[in-house]
Amino acid sequence: MSNSNIALARVHEIHQSLGIAPEYIESCKLPLCAEPEELTDTEPDFLDRPQKLTPASFAAWTDMKAAAEADGVELFMISAFRSLQYQQELIVRKLEKGQLIADILKVNAAPGFSEHHTGRAIDIGTPDSEPLQECFENTEAFQWLEENASQFGFSLSYPRTNSYGIDYEPWHWCFQA
Repeated sequence: MSNSNIALARVHEIHQSLGIAPEYIESCKLPLCAEPEELTDTEPDFLDRPQKLTPASFAAWTDMKAAAEADGVELFMISAFRSLQYQQELIVRKLEKGQLIADILKVNAAPGFSEHHTGRAIDIGTPDSEPLQECFENTEAFQWLEENASQFGFSLSYPRTNSYGIDYEPWHWCFQA
């Protein structure tokens, strides 16, 4: 069995444990996201938790963060790499709080489909905005990212009315290697 078949079998197994319909993999508009072969430790996130990114993503993040700071804009990391298991645990916690899987999948990609699995996605915050909230779009940081992130290889993954069916996430940016 090839690595991609093994990964897909693991994704099916995780989805089944979460109550995600088997058809989800075929109907999902998000691409399947493989975990990278190499990750590097980054600075801790805003809660002082260790984070990881691919080496190229971390270098680009470091350069982008420094450029923003030079322009008087503070950016910080909220979340970076997530394993399939971490994504599964994240969804399990929401299910345990009584949320429906259909509602969860509007704001969290199913395991196997999260850009965070690639080690290239970063949820970004700034001190003058509540983390992971749509109001981030009203910050100087978001405006700076819209104007400058592409120079560092980052793009906004889930703009309003995105084709993936994921809710708008102005804080979620992915490095396009």
